[in-house]
Amino acid sequence: MKLFCDKIGLKDGRGKFMQQERAKVKPSTKKEIKEIKALFLKHYPNSVTELTYNNLYELLISVILSAQCTDKRVNIITPALFKAYPDSISLANASLDEVKSYISTCSFFNNKAKNLIKMAQSVVENYGNKIPLERDELVKLAGVGQKTANVVMIEYTGANLMAVDTHVYRVAHRLGLSNAKTAIKCEDELSLKFKTDLHLLHQAMVLFGRYQCKAIKPECESCFMSKHCKSTQTFKV
Repeated sequence: MKLFCDKIGLKDGRGKFMQQERAKVKPSTKKEIKEIKALFLKHYPNSVTELTYNNLYELLISVILSAQCTDKRVNIITPALFKAYPDSISLANASLDEVKSYISTCSFFNNKAKNLIKMAQSVVENYGNKIPLERDELVKLAGVGQKTANVVMIEYTGANLMAVDTHVYRVAHRLGLSNAKTAIKCEDELSLKFKTDLHLLHQAMVLFGRYQCKAIKPECESCFMSKHCKSTQTFKV
């Protein structure tokens, strides 16, 4: 399948500027976008996160921990963490070293431990011990960026928002839904093209990318989206 390329500037190991090709696929048409949306909703009609949680507090922590870490690993870590710190108050007063010990098998656990404590302290001090459910407020919490805030609101409130992780980014590019070079721009493009059911489509694309349209060796032969695939290249965000 023919690919289109543009050039991007990079530096080599010696800091010398060089040129490298970035793969770029042919954009999907309006008709294709409509069909892609319908297929995702058909195959993932009630898609939800695979993170295990019981309340908003646990969901927020799980999503923070899931950054550059698998949901499976997070689900292994969180039961003991939630038992030790069942609410924002207990976490706000926690020892940094103790929090680290609970999440030590999670990627970037040092920074995440610091952020979890700061997040809890902010919830207690600035929000009356109630986690805010407005995106502009959520992103003020330590460890919470736009993607994390969107995921929390998508999962907990069914908000019509799109969140772009590595799976969504890859799937969007392979299907010609986006040629954006950042997750935020990709999010904007998907939101504009799909318009509705974004909460379902986000999770559908996550699951599709995780189990079918994998970064390496995607399962193309059994793929219900093969008609719309533009590339099998790996796209990293």
